[in-house]
Amino acid sequence: MQHTDIKVLFKNGGEHVGKIVTVCGWVRTWRDSKSIAFIELNDGTSLKNLQLVIEKESVSDDEVKPALVVGAALKVVGKFIPSERNGFEMSVQSIEVLGGCPNDYPLQKKHHTLEFLRTIPHLRPRTRYFEAVFAVRNALAFAIHKYFNGNGYKYVHTPIITGSDCEGAGEMFRVTTQNWDAKCKTEQEYFAGDFFGAKAGLTVSGQLEGEVAAMGLGKIYTFGPTFRAEHSNTTRHAAEFWQIEPEVCFCDLHDIIGIAEDFIKFIIKDVIENCTEELNFFEERAEKGLIAKLQSVIASDFGKITCTEAVEVLKKSGKEFKYPVEWGCDLQTEHERYLTEEYFKKPVFVTDYPADIKAFYMKQNPDGKTVAATDLLVPGIGEIIGCSEREADLEKLKAAMLKRNMPLESYTEYLDTRKYGSVPHSGFGLGFERMLMYVTGVQNIRDTLLYPRTVGSL
Repeated sequence: MQHTDIKVLFKNGGEHVGKIVTVCGWVRTWRDSKSIAFIELNDGTSLKNLQLVIEKESVSDDEVKPALVVGAALKVVGKFIPSERNGFEMSVQSIEVLGGCPNDYPLQKKHHTLEFLRTIPHLRPRTRYFEAVFAVRNALAFAIHKYFNGNGYKYVHTPIITGSDCEGAGEMFRVTTQNWDAKCKTEQEYFAGDFFGAKAGLTVSGQLEGEVAAMGLGKIYTFGPTFRAEHSNTTRHAAEFWQIEPEVCFCDLHDIIGIAEDFIKFIIKDVIENCTEELNFFEERAEKGLIAKLQSVIASDFGKITCTEAVEVLKKSGKEFKYPVEWGCDLQTEHERYLTEEYFKKPVFVTDYPADIKAFYMKQNPDGKTVAATDLLVPGIGEIIGCSEREADLEKLKAAMLKRNMPLESYTEYLDTRKYGSVPHSGFGLGFERMLMYVTGVQNIRDTLLYPRTVGSL
């Protein structure tokens, strides 16, 4: 169906003024009087609606009346003209209703609560709020690919179905074709009759396979869906989310911290340049001072502090935290936010965490107590990147796995990367939706996903 996107009309208005154009879209609002009617039309390409001006002496009632319905889909032909109030508008010559809309359409009002909109995820992309969310999501994803492609990384696609639990936390969704009531004497017998002949699950991370790829390709990144069956019913957790995971050979912790900071600044700068209208919208509707915050991140050198130093800062803060601060315990969100929002007042890398609270694959420091790991904490969110230098020594890696009662036979291929030409290498994982929350000010991860998957809610 030949038509012109509304965004194109507004962007290149001078080229279209005075010309007959065809647009398609959905009715957002309408007003009617005896001689004239107005429709605000939106096609999803622009936050801004196109106002249609309908002079009833030029357009028949049979065309106008069915079109004056919120939610109806229209095809409209008319002259594109300047407007003192709107910049541009359309003087309508003909209207065709492509899809009618009954009175029970849930989006009758201009503004709805985000809580209500979560009950109708199939319709909320038609609101300005979610048009803006998904426009920024698109731009942010494109910026991520642009950064890695421009810096010589290869994009690899790691398995979604896997037999390894990268984090070792046992929070994988099982993948099976077995009947729920399969009669088996042992676990081995059960899985032997399954599709893969082994226990399989949805990936919690593409890191292990990413390391394998990097060991031949030098530097790679993955960007895909990951799944965690953890019962965390918070504003920051989802059971299905997207993750960006670069792996870089011949790279230590200091190097990867520099890469992570450069990467974050690049993608924020790219979104600011390409989503001006959307960020102005979120400045008004989600977070006051959002744009200044993002510009400050680009202009700042990120902070850096060891976990041991961070614990001392928190203890001396005079703040009463819900969770006590002790060395050896993981930092909680309240601790992370204090460090970023009150102490540093900018993003900060916390490094050298206790080995016992971090994953098996992290490089062991000479002190025997900590690992070469870092989390990037940002104001308003807390942890946004988990990062480490990987343990390159085969025997140290095996020892860490055995300490966690991990079956070495299940990780033979991964261990081979340390057996055959091992090299220092590092990587990080960035939760895409959390990054999207940060650049938009959106407060709930459920409002960054088309169909959020959370505990108890499919």
